Amino acid sequence: MSQKMRTFARNFSEIKKMISFQDIHNFYFLGIGGIGMSALARYFHQLGYPVFGYDRTPSSLTRELEEEGIKITFEDRLKVVQSLGLSRFNTVVIRTPAVPYECEIYCYLREQGFEIYKRAEILGIVTRQMKALCVAGTHGKTTTSTLLAHLLTENRQDALNSQGEGGGGGEVEVDACPRGVNAFLGGISMNYGTNLLVDKKSDYVVVEADEYDRSFHQLTPYISVVTAVDPDHLDIYGTAEAYRDAFAHYTSLITGALVMKKGIELTPRLQSGVKLYTYGIVENEDLPHSESDLPDFYADHIRMGDGQIMFDFHTPESVVKDVRLGVPVWINIENSVAAMSVAWLTGQKPAELKEKAGSFKGVLRRFNIHVNSPKVAYIDDYAHHPDEIATAIDSIRKLFPQRRLIGVFQPHLYTRTRDFAQDFARVLGTLDELILLPIYPAREEPIPGITSELLGGPVVEKKDLVKVLKEKVKNATEPLVILTVGAGDIDRLVPNITQALNE
Repeated sequence: MSQKMRTFARNFSEIKKMISFQDIHNFYFLGIGGIGMSALARYFHQLGYPVFGYDRTPSSLTRELEEEGIKITFEDRLKVVQSLGLSRFNTVVIRTPAVPYECEIYCYLREQGFEIYKRAEILGIVTRQMKALCVAGTHGKTTTSTLLAHLLTENRQDALNSQGEGGGGGEVEVDACPRGVNAFLGGISMNYGTNLLVDKKSDYVVVEADEYDRSFHQLTPYISVVTAVDPDHLDIYGTAEAYRDAFAHYTSLITGALVMKKGIELTPRLQSGVKLYTYGIVENEDLPHSESDLPDFYADHIRMGDGQIMFDFHTPESVVKDVRLGVPVWINIENSVAAMSVAWLTGQKPAELKEKAGSFKGVLRRFNIHVNSPKVAYIDDYAHHPDEIATAIDSIRKLFPQRRLIGVFQPHLYTRTRDFAQDFARVLGTLDELILLPIYPAREEPIPGITSELLGGPVVEKKDLVKVLKEKVKNATEPLVILTVGAGDIDRLVPNITQALNE
């Protein structure tokens, strides 16, 4: 066993104090096809462990994992897991809440006495092995964390085992600018084609801090961003106050610095010695501002045109002029300021920040433009909260101000649809035309009376959507933009929609 493996096994036992065996030989993932689970599976596979997994349905992501050498099964049957010959004395089982409690394999593993942990528990241990740069918040986590990881890798497309030069200097005391970075991402980076980056020589790890089920309370952030605390997951938290209180508790876990969006409804509970910074956008720099009005990190002198967005990035010590966004969407100004702030605090040089911000290609399913012709543009986005959808619509209005906008929304979860029905209807009502898909249930059972019809538009079955959109483009008398949004399985229609619209 390598030194890295021995260190992990030792930390696993010492930190959690709940491992009953002496050594770890295998990892088994229940729900391995999830974006967060697959990143963790890839991590242990790259460390040299045998990794196995179960998921309900194959996907492009599970196919990639199989091509990398991870064995995955899609049958929920005892003989499938029994055939692997796993022992409860040397196997760690990691599960996602998306796998139901009555899953046959899950029941078998419980009955046989396997140690079973949530993904967040294992990820929390990883954050205690390295200096964790975490991104929390209702919105923007995936783009901000993926950009942060990109900012901290060297100037080449392959991030694995990257090496680079350090430099710069921030106010948080750190060893040096990382040569590269480890990263567990909540989406597929368009620069690197993966949701995992590994640099075994780096002491830094970028982590998306998910608030669902209070998962982020398992982490130990060194530096953390908090982007927003707009209430969500009320099926877990119950009230907006409880949701924000969970973020306040999360801030008490930070050991180095908090970088918080200025103006959000959050009162941090920072440990002694942890520094607080704010970030934001100053849209009208011609107006007088006192020093107390300005965030510690901010963008101003924002310029939009010719398909580009540029701004000046201000740190507590300097200004980086003419930063150009690689993904020119308005919300990415804010995401970029957050990511660049953390990178600067780790010691990244201003020139490197500027160059890497311009070469960032974005994240799969985060405002990806798949078709852009004079007749129709097609954009797909992961947005599934009213505020996220509003941001996507606003960005499209800025990019294509003269076009008619047709939005297709697949609601995610019955509880979220119920809790935010009025907000969804208000935001979706700003579209020129709305098409709804049936609710994607994920881990939930139906709730009587809660259907997509509550959101105020016609409902189309998923199998009919491509044909419906093709007809709308064919019969259009003006240029269109089509937007598909949702966190369910609407993304599986993207290739077919793209092909149909290109035709």
